[in-house]
Amino acid sequence: MAYWKDTWPFINSIEYEYKFAGNYGAKGEKRGERKKATPEQIKKQNQLNKEKRMRRLIKANFLSEDYWITLKYPEGMRKKVEEVKKELKKFLDDMRKAYKKRSELFKFIYRMEIGKLGGVHIHVLMNRIHSRPDTDLIAKELWTSGNISFETLYDFGGYKKLANYIVKPPDEEVYEQLSLFEEEEQKQFIRYSSSRNLVRPEPERKVYRRWTVKQLIEDGPKPTKGFYIDKDSIVVGVNKYTGMSYLQYTECRINQIKDREEYEKLKQEGVG
Repeated sequence: MAYWKDTWPFINSIEYEYKFAGNYGAKGEKRGERKKATPEQIKKQNQLNKEKRMRRLIKANFLSEDYWITLKYPEGMRKKVEEVKKELKKFLDDMRKAYKKRSELFKFIYRMEIGKLGGVHIHVLMNRIHSRPDTDLIAKELWTSGNISFETLYDFGGYKKLANYIVKPPDEEVYEQLSLFEEEEQKQFIRYSSSRNLVRPEPERKVYRRWTVKQLIEDGPKPTKGFYIDKDSIVVGVNKYTGMSYLQYTECRINQIKDREEYEKLKQEGVG
C-alpha cells in the first residue's frame, strides 16, 4: 500500500496533505468502507475543490497587499454583456501596457457580477506594481466607464475568503436578475477568467511504502523553521467515498513577506 504527502509551497505559507490507509496508516490496518456519493454530495465536494484550487492559484500569484478592485457603471445604467466585455478588455489591455512601460507583468483574475437591481459590475484581483504608490491612480485613469473602488487582498479577508467569493455560485436574488439576459450572456456571471501568465501551482509529492503516520497524528505536526502551524487548518478524517484517511494542515510564515523582490532575495540566500 502506498501513502503519500503532497506539499504546496507558497510565498507566505506551506500546505500539506497526507493520504493513507486505515486510521493511522499503520501496517495491517484496512481502508475504511467506501460509500456511494449522492448528487448533492458530489456537487458540494466539487464546489469545495473549486475553492481550494482558487485559493492556491491566488496564493501562487498574489500577495496580501495586492488590489481587489471593483469596476462600476453609473447608477441605473444597464449595459449589454458584449459592451461590458469590450470595455473590460480595453481596460485590461491598457493596464497591461501601463505595467509593461514600468517593466512589470500585469496579472489578474476577474469575475463579472450582476447586482440585486440588475446592474453589472466587475471584480478584478490584480498585482500591485512593485515599489510604486501609483497603481491605483493608473487604474482610475484607465477605467473611463464609471467609478472604481479599491481594497487589498488582506482588507477583503485573505486568500480563503476571496477564493470562495470568486468561485461562489449566484444566490437566489441574483438568479432572478439573470433572467434579464440571454442564456449565453448568463454564463458570464457564473464563471471567472484570468490572465495567461499566472503560475498554476502543482504539489511536490513524496510517496511512501509501509510508512506510518501514527506518530504524526498523535503528536501533531511540527512547523518548519520561520513558520507556525495554523491550528484551525488541521483536519484529520476519513474520506467516506474513497475509504482513505487524510491529514491536512497549513504552515504560515511568521514574518509575512509583502514584496516579491524580498522573497526572491531570500530564495537566493536559501532562506525562503
